[in-house]
Amino acid sequence: MSFSIPPFAMTRPLETILDRASNGEPISPEDGVILLQQTEPEAIAQIRHSADRLRQRQAGETVTYIINRNINFTNICEQHCNFCAFRRDADSEGAFWLDFEQILEKATDAARRGATEICMQGGLNPQAKIDGKSLPYYVELVRTIKTELPRLHLHAFSPQEIEFIAREDDISYDRAIAVLREAGVDSMPGTAAEVLDDRVRRVICPEKLDSQTWLEIVETAHRLGMPTTSTMLCGHIETASEQMAHLDRLRSLQQRAIARSSAARISEFILLPFVGAQAPNSLRRRVGREQPSLSATLLLTAVSRLFLGEAIANHQPSWVKLGLDGATEALHWGCNDLGGTLMEEHITTMAGARGGTCMEPERLQGAIAAIGRPFAQRDTLYRRLSEPVVC
Repeated sequence: MSFSIPPFAMTRPLETILDRASNGEPISPEDGVILLQQTEPEAIAQIRHSADRLRQRQAGETVTYIINRNINFTNICEQHCNFCAFRRDADSEGAFWLDFEQILEKATDAARRGATEICMQGGLNPQAKIDGKSLPYYVELVRTIKTELPRLHLHAFSPQEIEFIAREDDISYDRAIAVLREAGVDSMPGTAAEVLDDRVRRVICPEKLDSQTWLEIVETAHRLGMPTTSTMLCGHIETASEQMAHLDRLRSLQQRAIARSSAARISEFILLPFVGAQAPNSLRRRVGREQPSLSATLLLTAVSRLFLGEAIANHQPSWVKLGLDGATEALHWGCNDLGGTLMEEHITTMAGARGGTCMEPERLQGAIAAIGRPFAQRDTLYRRLSEPVVC
């Protein structure tokens, strides 16, 4: 899906769009394209200011963060995404597959260091089975952590992993999600979304689930009582129109959850700018850039806040991809959260990102304090775990 701008829309004053958006009124995808096409510094400053004002109204001045740990349990993967430097074949150099004891050791260390969340995702490893079935393996993965550490929130298994499990075992998405939820999965990462446009997906991730399947799985999770997050992989071959189509699909998905009065819905939106330093050559050459464009990411950050509006109140940058300074700057462009400590990060780092793999809480707090905003620790669902601190 793409959006063309009607001739009458081109004459629509920028101020009219921004006034509506900053007051929480929905704007159209065509309006969003107009915002993304602005190049004059004064116009971009107006967009930033409007997004920051909406952020203040929706989320307040306090910037939140979470103490969490990433556990990527394997990089062995059946797929060959054109942006991915993480995946390996089982017999290739650098391939890994953590056993249950190693996973529990990492989770236990995270809990000792104050983590409230484990984020667990991995490659699509066809060998990851028990008695020839995928779902029992993933259930055992969950129970390994939850039996010993029941209070840790387990944020695990993207829509792509759910599709993989269901396909391997010939079961429904409902069945896979329900069994994993019963085993102890608390929420679903909204990754593998990349860009929810199938033209883009045919180029960057042709073996992945299509846009409609991603949306179907996330909506199924919501219907079954499992919250999710949402993301966009931006800054590669997608157009402004395709970016807005992605945001439009997320907004509609969230609006349906809200209409059902469901507590299970999208808790946050995260922009993930493309890092190409170690990505496969075909896409890296096509994009022509090894690190993200901060200015383009910040503009899309602001437009995302304005377009998603009342639907999704929490917006987070990626310090792994932008660096801590870039992510902190995004707090002026509509973001209200600085993300997690992660403790270890492999997927983006292996792509050549320079942001690092671990961020101590004190560094996140210091970055927030440096821009004169209060900070507070939160949990996965954005419930405050500490009172705001002003430095």
